[in-house]
Amino acid sequence: MGQNQPFIYVTANYRLSAFGFMPGKEILQEGSSNAGVLDQRMALEWVADNIQAFGGDPKKVTIWGESAGSASVMSQMLLYGGNATYKSKPLFRGGIMDSGTIFPSDPIDCSKGQALYDQIARDTGCSGAQDTLEYLRQVDYNVLCKVVSTFPQIRSYHGPGLVFHPRPDGNVLVDSPEVQIRKGQFFAVPIIVGHQEDEGTLLGLFQKNVTTPADMANYLHQTLFSHAPLDKLREVVDMYEPALVQGSPYRTGPLNELYPGFKRVAATVGDLAFILTRRVTLEYFTKVKPKVPVWSYQASYFHGLSILGTFHTSDLVQVFYRIPVNYAMKSSRTYCFNFLYNLDPDSGVGGFARWPDWRENQQLMWFETPSRNSIIKDDFRKNASDWLGQNMDVLRT
Repeated sequence: MGQNQPFIYVTANYRLSAFGFMPGKEILQEGSSNAGVLDQRMALEWVADNIQAFGGDPKKVTIWGESAGSASVMSQMLLYGGNATYKSKPLFRGGIMDSGTIFPSDPIDCSKGQALYDQIARDTGCSGAQDTLEYLRQVDYNVLCKVVSTFPQIRSYHGPGLVFHPRPDGNVLVDSPEVQIRKGQFFAVPIIVGHQEDEGTLLGLFQKNVTTPADMANYLHQTLFSHAPLDKLREVVDMYEPALVQGSPYRTGPLNELYPGFKRVAATVGDLAFILTRRVTLEYFTKVKPKVPVWSYQASYFHGLSILGTFHTSDLVQVFYRIPVNYAMKSSRTYCFNFLYNLDPDSGVGGFARWPDWRENQQLMWFETPSRNSIIKDDFRKNASDWLGQNMDVLRT
């Protein structure tokens, strides 16, 4: 309101974990897969039908998410092979993605997904039933929650080893995300997409036995990328130097090595899950949709925070919760609000540096400190991102 850019903020609950993303052939055969992203789609349809009654404009919807929410923005662009229309009109016209783009995924009835379904059925006492899916629906909510809670969580040894997430089913999601984007099977709208400089530190707190390159390759194979040959994983691991000055949190010299190998683990996991995946996604996106504007950023406003640096989810503190009110918060909000209004972070309220379109020279807006922004080239750790762009298909979960 202070910028004379009022907007309506709509948030919606959607089914999570096994309730929203249960895999298995039983789910596929019934046609009830990816319920979580369909809940999100229903919320967008509600906005299209009702937002005008609240003073909003259904033709000017921007979807915005952080972490899993950020990946959900991408999922909405991918749904039904890129069909984001409702009653012959687009459901949204832009997207903002904070820390999350694509997670390459095996089909919903893959061996890993089926093993997950079978274990849940067994642990809830359903495995002997003729129709295990119907039996599961009769299981007490608390019982099912208890069973599901035994699976690895993101802040555990498994780190970002996602268990429940959107998977290709041939309909809602027609293929793995990286394949759909390379084929142009997505709803192409202007986007802002970015990352925190030290995405991997929060996720790397619990791998204290991962101290060598061989350990790291084995860890990635066991917890994340079971289809990837170990020699391929070793290729990318070896691109991350063991020298402390090269690890994450970045630009901290020999400091913040929580355990032997921590900074290397944090750098590798952060890049594969978020940072370099963002770059590769933009490369795919702009190759097939070169006329669609895209902007990208790196945030470093918590540089110097012991162990964590500018960690995954720290943008929530800075941008959403306004702690504290500073230049970084004001500028990032202004850019985003301009985007909501004009699909361009530079069009509207001024007072801040021009944010170049990523297509021009692959440059990032760098929220460098709480009091300073800069423009930097998006070419750090390029050997690893080139490897990722060529090997994304083997990194399916």
